[in-house]
Amino acid sequence: MSGEDDSSGWQLTESDPGVFTELLKTLGVPLVVDDLYSLDAASLAAFQPIHAFVFLFKWVSSPSESMQGQFDVDFPGFFAHQVVNNACATLAVMNAIGNIPGLPMGTQLADLVSFTTGMDPQTRGMAITSSDWLREAHNSLSPPSAISLEGLGLPKTAEEAYHFIVYLPFMGCVYELDGLKQSPVRHGAFQEQGEGWLAKAREVIEARIATYPPGSLEFSLLALHEDPIPNLERQLSAAQAAGNNAAAEEILIELSNENNKRERWAFENSLRRHNYVGLIHALLKALAKGGKLDAAKDAAKKTMQERIAKRKEKGESSMDED
Repeated sequence: MSGEDDSSGWQLTESDPGVFTELLKTLGVPLVVDDLYSLDAASLAAFQPIHAFVFLFKWVSSPSESMQGQFDVDFPGFFAHQVVNNACATLAVMNAIGNIPGLPMGTQLADLVSFTTGMDPQTRGMAITSSDWLREAHNSLSPPSAISLEGLGLPKTAEEAYHFIVYLPFMGCVYELDGLKQSPVRHGAFQEQGEGWLAKAREVIEARIATYPPGSLEFSLLALHEDPIPNLERQLSAAQAAGNNAAAEEILIELSNENNKRERWAFENSLRRHNYVGLIHALLKALAKGGKLDAAKDAAKKTMQERIAKRKEKGESSMDED
């Protein structure tokens, strides 16, 4: 779960495909992640083969909430509990890639998966979150924490907590792997023909989304799938060898779009790693020198008051965003 304190040493992670894809690259896993805005067959077909869905939602403690599916206490696959705050993104990734047969992975990750084989979920979660190199990989795409507000006596505000879980196929059934639950949740068997496991997963996820108020934007969905670039490059070579210029042109456009997306992700990740305190300090000095700091401060206060008023109109308390 994210949105708690960071005393564990694990920092908050954005629900962003570029962040997750960079994490997978660091782990030596040749998969990529993309945002999903629809679960219809046409939208999913663009990312086939899909190995798992990563679902982010606002966590609310509801003991009386009826649970879909059934706990599988004898789940024979890879499953780890989340035992520290803010690690749910990497735990979700681990619970996904640990259940993909024959998936290539880096040496450190392979050793960690092998080391935790046979452990119960709680012990496995402790082993994973105690891994310094994995925590560093997780934190490498979190904004630098350059300013501490500790000791200033500022009033504490409640924070919205968001949580990552995974839906994936395993031994003919769709499973939900949630590091905060005692066991994986089995959502039933799926048909191999047609869309396969995706049809069952759609049913489960849409039912989950339907529990939110209409129009809610308190969740996001990511697809963990094969990297399309190697396949596109093979298709391009085949089309060029066959002299099929029209097909080659279409493939070149797809390949260019994918490469442009990776360049954008790399740029955005470089921004996430940058420490902007120096820039902010220089801007504040320039505003003060030009006699514009007080006006900027008043404008910022007015903007914050307007945001608080809008939240109160919606019946929300004043909260910090993750």
